[in-house]
Amino acid sequence: MAHSLSFAWLRVALALIGPMSGWGAASLLAQSPSGAASLPPHHALALEVFRELIETDTTLKTGSTKAVMAIAARLKAAGFTDAELTIDGPRPQNQNLIVRLRGKGLQRPVLFIGHLDVVEAFRADWTMDPFTLIEKDGYFYGRGTTDMKNADTALIVSLIRMKQAGYMPRGDIIVALTDHEEGGEANGMAWLVKNRRELIDAEYCINPDGGGGKMKLGKPMLMQIQTAEKAYLTFQLEVTNKGGHGSVPVKDNAIYRLAAGLNRLAAYDFPIQLNETTRTFFARSALQETGQTKADMLAVAQTPSDLAAAERLAAQSASYNAMLRTTCVATMLSGGHAANALPQMARAVLNGRVLPGDSPEAMTETLKTVLADDQIKITRLETTVVSPISPLRPDLFAKVEQLTTAMWPGVPVTPIMSTGATDGKYLRSVGIPVYGVSGTFINSGDMRAHGRDERLGVQEFYRSVDFMHELIKMLTQ
Repeated sequence: MAHSLSFAWLRVALALIGPMSGWGAASLLAQSPSGAASLPPHHALALEVFRELIETDTTLKTGSTKAVMAIAARLKAAGFTDAELTIDGPRPQNQNLIVRLRGKGLQRPVLFIGHLDVVEAFRADWTMDPFTLIEKDGYFYGRGTTDMKNADTALIVSLIRMKQAGYMPRGDIIVALTDHEEGGEANGMAWLVKNRRELIDAEYCINPDGGGGKMKLGKPMLMQIQTAEKAYLTFQLEVTNKGGHGSVPVKDNAIYRLAAGLNRLAAYDFPIQLNETTRTFFARSALQETGQTKADMLAVAQTPSDLAAAERLAAQSASYNAMLRTTCVATMLSGGHAANALPQMARAVLNGRVLPGDSPEAMTETLKTVLADDQIKITRLETTVVSPISPLRPDLFAKVEQLTTAMWPGVPVTPIMSTGATDGKYLRSVGIPVYGVSGTFINSGDMRAHGRDERLGVQEFYRSVDFMHELIKMLTQ
């Protein structure tokens, strides 16, 4: 049953967790990397908050409530009232924090979202403790440094700075810091949309978990605004038969039948499809390219698209391929029950990513056609949210371009369609446009989110904090 946590409960919880949490200012300053004392005040605050978040385990097994409580305490100390802070969620260990900075009522609220939970990380897999913030060789290391406690930090620090400065936006600023984004629909934005829509209703949403900057060898190249994302689907394929003794094989083998179907799927490409976002992406990305790649990007951006150029781009880059078409790939395989017996069962799991405008039902029908074997049973293992493309708002894009030019001169801004998934889909599905905007720049080929030794450049971190603060003001003043 959904429930809210009172601030009386918050104070008790903080008293209980405080001695072992490491959230105290004195201990944080003592652990700060060298040079922290010379940072500007808002960067020193950002470093404290960043460390707090990284060193608080918010994996699925633990939940995000401990982090929520500490953030709420910081915001209260900065001047936010109980009426401006809401803590709610489906379970005590899985709470979300919604903060509202009241405005003048001259425009509808703008929502900013971020998730506090992180993917599990094991010490044995890393070259360092994943839940200790470590500064080394110009990088911050730790689980969540890029996904996405860096952006959570930027939002928290911006709220504190604006409250302390007495900033009064044209309309309310809402910041929702959520739990369980990495774990699906059990909590987070999916839960808030269903159970507490009134807390997050807004004209549009900025989601720092999408978009962001792209670097090559440390040089900023492209600022991306996520306006769309593919829908996530999981299918199970299964073949069964009577089996038998391994010494007397027959042609009707469950493993062979399934493998033949998978080979047909491997050879199949879903058709090329472009939309407003991906056409603009390739047109803007061409500004950073030369030769055949530039020519192909410009040709793909035309209406109608040059399909031969699209296929060359798809063959050149798995990322481009995933932006140009719906995909479905085998990710797990199992079968048989004994080394000396014919298999009675063979199974495979497929991961599908559906373009906006396609549907799960259409993918199911395509799989039936491509597998071409009615003895391969196809089961969809989960429902999914298929969200529309957010319109390309000229006012928003102009402000992001203005800020990007000021901070990174010459870097073009482009919309992008995410081939992964974020909580933005739940908001888009109920009519709240979402724009993935982040000032975080990461080198191509060095995306370590969900992986070992996750890291973010030190200077990139501080610049992203500055970017988000300025962006919030530009959108709300």
